[in-house]
Amino acid sequence: MTDQAARLRQMVGSEGDAAHPERGGAPAAAAVTPAQAEAWANVRVIAITSGKGGVGKTNIAVNLAIALQRMGRRVLVIDADLGMANVDVLIGAASRRHLLDLLRPEVTLEDVIVETPHGIQYISGGSGIEKALDYDHAEKMLLQQKLADCAARADLIIVDTGAGLGRNVMDFILAADEVLLVTTPEPTSLTDAYAVMKAYSIYAVQKNLRLIINRVYEQKESREVALKLRRAAEKFLHMPVECLGYVFEDAAVTKAVRCQTPIVEADPGSPAARCIEGLAEALITGAEMKVKRGWKGFLQQIFNFST
Repeated sequence: MTDQAARLRQMVGSEGDAAHPERGGAPAAAAVTPAQAEAWANVRVIAITSGKGGVGKTNIAVNLAIALQRMGRRVLVIDADLGMANVDVLIGAASRRHLLDLLRPEVTLEDVIVETPHGIQYISGGSGIEKALDYDHAEKMLLQQKLADCAARADLIIVDTGAGLGRNVMDFILAADEVLLVTTPEPTSLTDAYAVMKAYSIYAVQKNLRLIINRVYEQKESREVALKLRRAAEKFLHMPVECLGYVFEDAAVTKAVRCQTPIVEADPGSPAARCIEGLAEALITGAEMKVKRGWKGFLQQIFNFST
């Protein structure tokens, strides 16, 4: 697993094996310029994952990216949920080219990146990264060279992974600097989230995983759910796990998805949208997230939940 992650790091332009020829990699200068390597060091790479599908992972990834962009960050989203293309649906934009197209000499990074109406940039992974682990040396170098230029376009790269413990999902999780694990209070979701935490605790060299509790009805519920997972991680995995924050159950989210409009734009005053903004603030400042429903949120929940 760690060898696969190292190959992925080499592919996307991090130092990895390229800085250590004795591990079998080529010298960094062969593919990435010193300026590119320095730029990569200043980019935050955040993988957003989940133990099971249907917990709202991609919705959080897209809306969080937009919220971070509004805070002045240049954000690039990579849809690494291979074969699903849910990011396309949520942002209402279709990509003509995918990551795999970068292997064609005439295709540049600009050809693959989609500039969305929401201010964020987006790359569709398609099946490109899945196959990239089996590419030959020259093909990997070409991808590395072209993807290295992402650093000049983004301060934050958000990777929306698939759900579960598949090889490709773990590759992305282990390659990222930060991991946000999305779960809900449902017992099956918690069980699957713990499975991800367990695998991460075994294979990750530098551990940096935080929880996002989605679809909670009140702040107290999120604290209780996070506490269960944190205690389990500390007792059985010997790994500290923090909670970044939570997102309220909100009927406005369903409406926004149907309209293919991110919730932070469709209904910025909704409880869920305010929670997303709180998550973005916590990511940037490190401050504890505190968002309450308030009276408006209470009324929205009572009268709109079933609509």
